Amino acid sequence: METAISGNIQGFKQQGEALVIKAAEAEARVYIYSPTIIRICLSKNHGDTDTSFAVIQKPVPDFDFDESAEFIRINTSALKLRIHKSPLRFNFYTADSKPLSEDDERFGTTWQGSRVITYRKLYADEKFIGLGEKTGDLNRRNTSYTNWNTDAVDYGPKTDPLYKTFPFFIGLHSGLTYGLFLDNPHKSYFDFGATTDEQMSWFGADGGDQNYYFFGAQGVPQLIADYTWLTGRMEMPPLWSLGYQQCRWSYMSAAEVLDIAKTFRKKQIPADVVYCDIDYMEGFKIFTWNKKTFAKPKAMMDELKAMNFHLVTIVDPGIKIEAGYQQYDEGVKNGYFATYPNGEKYTGYVWPGRCHFPDFFRDNVREWWGAAFKALTEVGVDGFWNDMNEPAAWGQNIPWMVQFGDKDMPEVRNAYGTQMARATYEGTRKLLGNKRPFVLTRAAYAGTQRYSAVWTGDNSGTDEHMLLGQRLVNSLGITGMAFTGVDIGGFSGNPTPELMVRWNSLGVYTPMFRNHAIQGSKMREPWQWGSTNEQIIKKDIEQRYKLLPYIYSGFYQSHITGMPLSRTLAIEHPFDDLVFDTRFQNQFMFGDALLVAPVESTRLNADVYLPPGNWYRLNSNEKFNGDEIVNVAAPLTDLPVFVKAGSIIPMQHIVQSTAEKGDDILELHIWHNEEPGTFIYYEDDGISYDYQSGAFYKREIGFEPINRVIHLSAAAGSFTSKYDKIQLVLHGFGKVKLKNEVFTLENGVMEIGY
Repeated sequence: METAISGNIQGFKQQGEALVIKAAEAEARVYIYSPTIIRICLSKNHGDTDTSFAVIQKPVPDFDFDESAEFIRINTSALKLRIHKSPLRFNFYTADSKPLSEDDERFGTTWQGSRVITYRKLYADEKFIGLGEKTGDLNRRNTSYTNWNTDAVDYGPKTDPLYKTFPFFIGLHSGLTYGLFLDNPHKSYFDFGATTDEQMSWFGADGGDQNYYFFGAQGVPQLIADYTWLTGRMEMPPLWSLGYQQCRWSYMSAAEVLDIAKTFRKKQIPADVVYCDIDYMEGFKIFTWNKKTFAKPKAMMDELKAMNFHLVTIVDPGIKIEAGYQQYDEGVKNGYFATYPNGEKYTGYVWPGRCHFPDFFRDNVREWWGAAFKALTEVGVDGFWNDMNEPAAWGQNIPWMVQFGDKDMPEVRNAYGTQMARATYEGTRKLLGNKRPFVLTRAAYAGTQRYSAVWTGDNSGTDEHMLLGQRLVNSLGITGMAFTGVDIGGFSGNPTPELMVRWNSLGVYTPMFRNHAIQGSKMREPWQWGSTNEQIIKKDIEQRYKLLPYIYSGFYQSHITGMPLSRTLAIEHPFDDLVFDTRFQNQFMFGDALLVAPVESTRLNADVYLPPGNWYRLNSNEKFNGDEIVNVAAPLTDLPVFVKAGSIIPMQHIVQSTAEKGDDILELHIWHNEEPGTFIYYEDDGISYDYQSGAFYKREIGFEPINRVIHLSAAAGSFTSKYDKIQLVLHGFGKVKLKNEVFTLENGVMEIGY
């Protein structure tokens, strides 16, 4: 196969929003989206329409450029782009001319048939983070990956690809940061110097355009903010979805579901969510209920609601071929299913047997799919779990000639799960009115954060998977997915009691806290591990509920800025080599204040790296100096969790579900530091979209060690807090006398001396 290199510039002109550059083998179009975001799109055949499954912003209408004998020059306030004329190469620099990322001078962008690859210079100290759900180490240097959404059953610590495609990474070198997003849903590839003798990195796809966005902001938080501005940010989740979630394949009857819920309440183990996996359906037919085992779903839902439980039900894309089945009949009649090129409907085997697959790339199909959720919402379901949407069919490889509208399978496979999640979200939001649905998806593409949470698929009950799962969650956070989780305890296999206890303690600090397991495995509910372990698990779940005011405020930060709740330490310390050390690469910040160090269940002490600053052990208040490696005890009753000095963490007293009002007291925990500390507290009703029209409660909380004052700004928003008192809990302040420990909460400015 002949290799074609893009060649020399033959001419260029400004055309609409783009600078259009003609070269021997392709046409390049350059767009500016902001001072820190520039898009390059190289194509042999630019289409009439410019669409994206991920990007929601538009480029600026025009921009200035100039030229010299060698270059076309584009400058923004933050970036310099130098487009080399002979040969065509794209090189990015900071505003003060420091190199950020440059095309390899020999090859640049090349085509081999329809496959397009761009080769980039590799800097000596360059590290790479990101790409979302990818196994391996935090630093992607010297590794390569493929994006091809796959039903990765029993995946291992080095399996690739997995279920999701997030083709966004961040490069770190020379004290500088940059980001790159390849917006191409074809099968794509990223090689970070793994195969090129350390000479270059490369990325590309089997088809489509070489369409990438370059981000030049300095600082990883700024890059995440820019990327999520471009592709969208999550909405506020329903508060109940942040509580403890109990799942299994499968609870086999309504009676079993209710028994699980009743046992949580009887044992006073907090929980908010129980799931129904595929066996709640009639013959695995989506939007049906099993007439024998779930004969009265409304009655079941009424009982669950009376106990303050929400139900999440699974939905798969495969529609069973069965005359008389509503979704099959409607899909056939209206031509809603994927087809072969000759118009025949594609048939694949999944749980129901022979199935057709909806074409979620069409508006009318998504509307039809969304409306079908009435079968679930009308009985009271408000959580929807999208599975098998890679799309999965037994044997994995759906023929590439299968068509979704005017697109073949290879063009859209990586985006299928996102479009299904979009259809689910848009439909259930419409059906539920002003009530927030909870949507969870296994397969995804960039931008999915606008519609859904994700989890990391069918993991295994091993310590290795527990640590890998945390790296996956942290990496997904870099790519905009703040609402993420893993199957606590592992989906397959049988964890030891010690692993179940340890993993549950880590689940406290996982954005989505869900316990899930495969059929035939040991039951995983908290009371299945002996009375001693049950009490440890109960204590940790109670800790999750105490932290919910802090966690919900953290999700507000994700909603506003894109900053994830679970954050690799590389976000704040990108040039600290110890952060990338394999001994410490699993550590993460949970919100602004908490550093969590995952530890295997077989170890009862651990080396922990504490970045610069002062730190306190959460459960003992022992103080540590930062910028050091410390060896600490790690009993199963106390996962190593540290609080950054100067932090403010709002907590509540124990409740059994998020629906409980509690005792009206908001605890403000403050850890002393020589420097001032601040926290943005956020609250709304946790249920509706009223927050979008001002029905929220927000205020800045701070303390000033010099003036010895704790300060609460005036409350913003029209929502009335569910707390009417605050209780101050001071850590590391020495002997401090407060006039009161509990204060009446006022909406105006409050100052409390200590």
